Amino acid sequence: MLIELIMFSAPQVPLRAIRARADAQDHVSAAGNTAKRYEAEKCECCHGGDCTSRHNCSGTYLKYCQVHCQKKGGLPMSARLCLCAFLFCVSVVCAAAGQEITAPEPQAGTIIGTIIDVNGGTVPGASVALQSPSPDDDPRVVANDNGFFHLDHLNPGVPYHVTVSANGFADWTSPEVVLTPGQYLELTGIQLRPAAVVTTVNAVFSTKEIAREQVEIEEKQRVLGFIPNFYVVYDRNAVPLTPALKFRLALKTSADPITFLGTAFVAGFDQATDLHDYQQGVKGYGQRFGAAYANGLTDILIGGAILPSILHQDPRYFYQGTGTNKSRILHALSTPFICRTDYGQRRPNYSALGGYLAAGAISNAYYPPSNRGPGLVFSTAFIDIAANMANGLLQEFVLRKFTPTAKKLPY
Repeated sequence: MLIELIMFSAPQVPLRAIRARADAQDHVSAAGNTAKRYEAEKCECCHGGDCTSRHNCSGTYLKYCQVHCQKKGGLPMSARLCLCAFLFCVSVVCAAAGQEITAPEPQAGTIIGTIIDVNGGTVPGASVALQSPSPDDDPRVVANDNGFFHLDHLNPGVPYHVTVSANGFADWTSPEVVLTPGQYLELTGIQLRPAAVVTTVNAVFSTKEIAREQVEIEEKQRVLGFIPNFYVVYDRNAVPLTPALKFRLALKTSADPITFLGTAFVAGFDQATDLHDYQQGVKGYGQRFGAAYANGLTDILIGGAILPSILHQDPRYFYQGTGTNKSRILHALSTPFICRTDYGQRRPNYSALGGYLAAGAISNAYYPPSNRGPGLVFSTAFIDIAANMANGLLQEFVLRKFTPTAKKLPY
């Protein structure tokens, strides 16, 4: 009765709640057993705690694996590999940067030496230059009063050459020098020898000597190898003639055998045309020959030597050779009127014109009385002027081609 009384007096608990509590206790008990079994058997899907293949688990084990991995905070394997690789790269870069920053530079080297001469005496004030492959690494120092020099802050491992120079001495260059870090090198054997004395002899020829050589060349100029062509200059840098050389050319031309042959031809032409009032025959031919030769001799001596020496004018024809034909023709035709002075200037040719008139005037002394007078003077001068103009044209356009020695001369 007592038990029944207690039962009826206690609060009434629904039967459904009691069953739910019993089920919960069974669930907890089953989960505990599953956990124990997982810990004992190491679920295959988690491979000992690595939640990489939960899809292989099933049932209660799958649920536990999910709960277990969530509690462990696990990540997928690919994410873990990327994170590890990133951390490894960062650590390597940081380590390399730290080594680059903290790596010490190689210790610089030093070169010293003493400069002496062949007698063992020091050479103060010598210039010491350091040559290296780098143009920026080229220090220079000057030896002190004891011939000592000091080159520091030099990079190790660089090939250097030390060059020493001083007034009155030949330069000295060392063999290749390569310093090690921190090396203090004393360079020995720096002995300067006296500089070789080079004597330059400049052969300076005077204007007279050059003019003499030019005249010697001109005296070999012959048209077709035998006709004298002494009074033409093919050298652009010709020097003026001295008075002695002017007389030399005049006399050589007058005494040349071809000159006599030319005079003989002119006398024969005068004889044939009965020019001037000389008689015919041998005597008349001789008179004509003498008059023609006298004309040429007085003309060349007065117009080619005496007046040019007094007036400082050059009696020669200066070959132009270049320019237009018109300019060359004008140059050739102006020869009797325009000449070059001994100073290189162009002036009226008083020497030639004076020679023509003087020759005509002197001819009055040996021509027949009937031919004498002003007409003889001017006719002789006119003939000489015309002959000189014709000679200029031939010299400018023809005769050089037929003068063997002239063709070899540069122009």
